[in-house]
Amino acid sequence: MTTSSNKRSFGWLALLTGLVAATTIGIVALLINIFERKQEARTPFAKVVVVNEISTDPKPWGLNFPQQYEDYLKTVDDDYTDFGGNHALPPSKLEEHPWLKRLFAGYAFSIDYREARGHAHMLADQEVTKRVTDVQQAGACLHCHASIIPTYRRIGMEQLGQDVTAKTLGESYNHDAVMAGFKAVSQRTYEEVHAELEKTPDHFQSGESDDPHAHMGSAHPVSCIDCHDPDTMAIRVTRPGFILGINKLAHSDDPVPHLPSIKKWRDEGAKGMYDPNLHATRQELRSFVCGQCHVEYYCANKMTLTFPWSNGLKVEDLEAEWDNTEFPADEEGTAGGKFYDYVHKETGTKVYKAQHPEFELWSQGIHASAGVSCADCHMPYEKTGATKTSSHWVRSPMLNINKACQTCHNVPEQELKERVDVIQNRTRSLIDRSAAGVTEMFDAIMAVQKNGATEDELQPIRDLQRKAMWRLDYIASENSKGFHASQESARILAESIDYSRQAIAKCYQLGTKPDSAPAKPKADASTDSDAADE
Repeated sequence: MTTSSNKRSFGWLALLTGLVAATTIGIVALLINIFERKQEARTPFAKVVVVNEISTDPKPWGLNFPQQYEDYLKTVDDDYTDFGGNHALPPSKLEEHPWLKRLFAGYAFSIDYREARGHAHMLADQEVTKRVTDVQQAGACLHCHASIIPTYRRIGMEQLGQDVTAKTLGESYNHDAVMAGFKAVSQRTYEEVHAELEKTPDHFQSGESDDPHAHMGSAHPVSCIDCHDPDTMAIRVTRPGFILGINKLAHSDDPVPHLPSIKKWRDEGAKGMYDPNLHATRQELRSFVCGQCHVEYYCANKMTLTFPWSNGLKVEDLEAEWDNTEFPADEEGTAGGKFYDYVHKETGTKVYKAQHPEFELWSQGIHASAGVSCADCHMPYEKTGATKTSSHWVRSPMLNINKACQTCHNVPEQELKERVDVIQNRTRSLIDRSAAGVTEMFDAIMAVQKNGATEDELQPIRDLQRKAMWRLDYIASENSKGFHASQESARILAESIDYSRQAIAKCYQLGTKPDSAPAKPKADASTDSDAADE
């Protein structure tokens, strides 16, 4: 073999060795990459700090989830839309719509009622509203405005005789203790329950806070722990009101086709309690976490906070539960009586106050039927670098049409906005017409009362008044202005107008026409009525 032949052979051998080495390195790199991705899938976030079941302060969570925390902080800085949003000083609904003062005459909402702001504002706004500073409110209001579950657990553990320390409080959700604490404080005053919030240790602050933005000590508005398991970050429901309410709904005959896990649970025999954290799908939970608070409920101090879902989720289903509800008697065996929210000060009729039934109205709409959750529109997915997350800048989809709507609707942004504007403006117009009917009804009732109508004569008129007011308030206080279920909203407002006109006609039948001059609105809250904050 010649020298040149040896050199060629050596060159081929070196080349082959290089190719094998390069291929080996490439395969190893690929395997390492696959391994790392699998590890990332098993642990989808890096735990910089440990959070647990008493970590109500969202800041430490933000060290582990900076993108979500930055989004959460943006809820203090939302733009204002035509039908809700955010302001340094939110507009007064009472000034924009004076008929609200008459609708809520005798109730705390007649003295202060402003546009809602974002989640990070919700406790601070509640602490300063005249509805709380000027009127005695129930501590049940903090069920939704504060990150209160550790406080329920602490009080419940004390009642159950369990060892209560920061360590034991932070170990687990402890369902039984949370429920016991929830029932124990539901009928206490706002100040008493707020004081309990400040006593509950936080994993990082241990009850002390040097944060100038902290709310009355260590109390925080709804935050990460209210919707996520601190160990796994899985979405979960924590609010006792919802857990009890959705169980009642599951045991009802309401078909709820938009909640397939309830149908499955019923088909399997409806055994025990329907537990949303055990039975619901992840897509359902993306609505349930919002339904913990964006609903109709009773939260004054005559009985435990209640979601009225025993008959279903339609407006008449909720009304039927209130119609059949009796307040519990007190220790002396007195009090009790039929349920009502407040006594309407102009007419003396006991009426219901709707809160903000977004979950119930969404349940009647086309998006729920199509399997679209609350989070799909209000917390749409976003991509930051290589990471896809659900935006925690919870806000109106109209401020984020591209990501909130156009993911499903292949329609220009302006056209989508115009479609929503049509629905909301039509609903607004129907609300105004319903309000005109209701206020004319007040004048008619006051006129027949002035002319000596008996209570027996007034009773059927009072029933119509309650129905008309309930339906108007139901849609006027719901935050989508009809968008969540446009036809259902129109139906409900049409019924409100009909009930008002029936009441006016019955007043005419008593032989007396109402005064031509409208009655002067009475805006102060009665001291003998229930008062509850939304």
